[in-house]
Amino acid sequence: MKTAIMTDTNSGISVEEGKKDGIFVLPMPVIVDGEEFLEGETITNVDLYEALMADKDVMTAQPLLKDLLEFWDSILEEGYDEIVYIPMSSGLSGSCHTASQFAEEYDGKIQVVDNHRISVTLRDSVYDAKKLVAKGKNAKEIKEALEANAFNSSIYITVESLKYLKKSGRVTPAAALIATAMNIKPVLTIQGEKLDSYAKVRGMKAAYNKMIEAAKNDLADRFKDYPKERLSLCVSGTFTSMEEKDSWLNRVKEEFPDFEVYYAPLSCSIACHVSVNTAGISFTVIEE
Repeated sequence: MKTAIMTDTNSGISVEEGKKDGIFVLPMPVIVDGEEFLEGETITNVDLYEALMADKDVMTAQPLLKDLLEFWDSILEEGYDEIVYIPMSSGLSGSCHTASQFAEEYDGKIQVVDNHRISVTLRDSVYDAKKLVAKGKNAKEIKEALEANAFNSSIYITVESLKYLKKSGRVTPAAALIATAMNIKPVLTIQGEKLDSYAKVRGMKAAYNKMIEAAKNDLADRFKDYPKERLSLCVSGTFTSMEEKDSWLNRVKEEFPDFEVYYAPLSCSIACHVSVNTAGISFTVIEE
């Protein structure tokens, strides 16, 4: 069986990176002031950051169903026998459920994975799928393996501004006003189904410290039974300057000297809600 691995740009994997690594990547729609763009094709991360800083109306959208089905058909026409499609968590979008429904029309050739991840942890899932293909696993076995490992990941994020969290309804206007006045920064977490509050601290320095503390707690507790070779440590963000990005990356490298730390920008699907100068850190249990 020839098995294709497919995801979308919610994973943070660009179309170009996917081509290089043998991964099919569907660009996701981003709406800016009512105009639709495709992530990585007609809008870049920098373009999106500029739109956010200009206070434009920014939102994400599901891909058109016909685009998804045409993409599946084109992959099968290339000679693949089956497809493992790994979209963002069903807890964060309805696109996973929609894809699962229409995959039933393909007689098992399309296996839609819901392993409750997004952005950098979803990225790890996609590369895990590639490893499983190399081990000779078929699409159904890959889906089962990824879903069994679904909740073995965590993301912590802190935001500089509550503007877009307020716009999306995740923070009330009154709470946002008080938090801004008191320089309160939320630390948010994604551990499966949705974006949740983890802690509230005063100032960005304290927020960075809280994320480091949270990651160390996970390492000592949730992931204590896994060798470090099976743990992926990623730094992420929506930084508007290389200096700030490098500062956060180097801080994490110093705090976790036994790990190879890599940086990946947060996908547009998260950036639209958390805005610019957000910082994040994640641990994921990966395939050997």
